[in-house]
Order: sequence, then C-alpha cells, then structure tokens
Amino acid sequence: MLRLALALLAFVSTAHAQLNDTGLLDCYNHLQTPVGTVSTTTPDPEPTGFNEQDCTRGRAAAEAMGVLTKVGASTVAGRDYTKIAHNGSVLTAGAALGAGPTDWACTRDNVTGLLWEVKTTDGGLRDRSHQYTWFNTDTNENNGVPGTETSFGCGGTLAGNTCNTSRFVAAVNAGGGLCGRTDWRMPTEDELVGLVAWGNGGTQIDTTYFPNSASSIYMAAETFAATASDARRVSFGGGDPNVFQKSDAAYVRLVAGGTP
Repeated sequence: MLRLALALLAFVSTAHAQLNDTGLLDCYNHLQTPVGTVSTTTPDPEPTGFNEQDCTRGRAAAEAMGVLTKVGASTVAGRDYTKIAHNGSVLTAGAALGAGPTDWACTRDNVTGLLWEVKTTDGGLRDRSHQYTWFNTDTNENNGVPGTETSFGCGGTLAGNTCNTSRFVAAVNAGGGLCGRTDWRMPTEDELVGLVAWGNGGTQIDTTYFPNSASSIYMAAETFAATASDARRVSFGGGDPNVFQKSDAAYVRLVAGGTP
C-alpha cells in the first residue's frame, strides 16, 4: 500500500500534472463488438489490457488515498481550485461573489494554471443567462467562415447589442480587464473538457468553484476542421465534446493564461 501511494504521488507530480484527469474512481472494462457498435460496460479493477486508468493512477485516486497535497480545494476528486478577486488577489475558500475589488470573480485551476471567469447573476456583462454566437474574423482561426453577429442573447451589455464571442472577449478585456488580467480569450475544447466533472450529476462541473453554471453547451475557440460553418463545443450537461453551428447561440466561459 505504501509503495502504491508513493507511486501515485510521483505520478501526479510529473508533467502529467498540467492536465486534469477525469476525477473518476471506478475502473471499467469497455468491450466493443466489431460489428453493430454494441457495447457492454462492467466494473472491473484494471483487468488485463485495460491498465493504467485514472481510477488507479490519477489525481482523484491519489486524493482518495490521502497522498495528494492541494494548493486550494475542490468538491470534485483530484481537482484543485483557488478563488481570485477582481483585483487579482488570492481569496479564502469561503469568499463570496461580488462587485467590489476584493470580492470573488474568478477561479484559478492550480493543476493547469489557467484562470477562469466565474459567472454572475447581476444582469451585467458576465451574467450567467447571456448567450452568444461564435464570431472571429481571424482567417487563421475561422477556416474562411467568421461566424455570425447577432442582436439577441446578452441583455444589451455589448455595443450595438451584437452578442458574439469577439465582442464579449473585447469587453471583458477593456477597462483594466478582470481579476488583474487583460489576456482573456475563448478556451480551447481541451481546456473546457478539463473542467468537466464526469459522474457529478446535473451540471457536470464543480459548482462550488464555478457557481451559476448552466447544464448546457459552452463554446470553444476552434472551428470544426471538417465543416467551416461549425465550431467546437463542450456540454456540461453530458460532459461530451462535439460541434455546433457558429450561427447558433450558446454559453461562454472565458479563460486567461496558458497557450491556446
């Protein structure tokens, strides 16, 4: 047991620690038939051929064994979050959301180093109910289709009421930015997947550190390579990454830091 605990601790302290694992503690043997895509899934602690799953080697497993040290905290096994104020200062776990400079406004992921926007309920720029269409004029990123500018979905919080991702990013970065940062951007699909709390039920994210989250689609920065009119997205209702039309409205959660 001690040797396994030490191995787990070494595993989560390597370069792999820059990615969040699934947070799941159950091992599975997933067998798929060659024809018909019929599958059966049965619990099985790492059977032959299904070795080195997150269930025994991830951060969640290390935490379950009591060998994971955290900078902050989380209600999802293996995750590590810290609350950050509007002015960029570090807050305690009990800090409340608010509009003041020392009130909670962002959450830092201590595993990935990314800083995430936290949604509000005040009807302002970052209100949880606002939706946007995907829009990016950069031809290196839009695959020839910039997307759609729309006139609904964000409660008149953006200039001309054009509720699209580019205008939202610009508005958050304007006037000194948010939480001491002015490099806010659309997250990649992989970055969004790193927030998913599989098996959490309901809204599949740590709602203690990401309150006011929707059990729905949040859009990513990437254009879908196969269809330029589509973009990547992640559902926090099912946890699955997929695609959606750039002209469709969806939720957005901005991120700062890292390399997109």
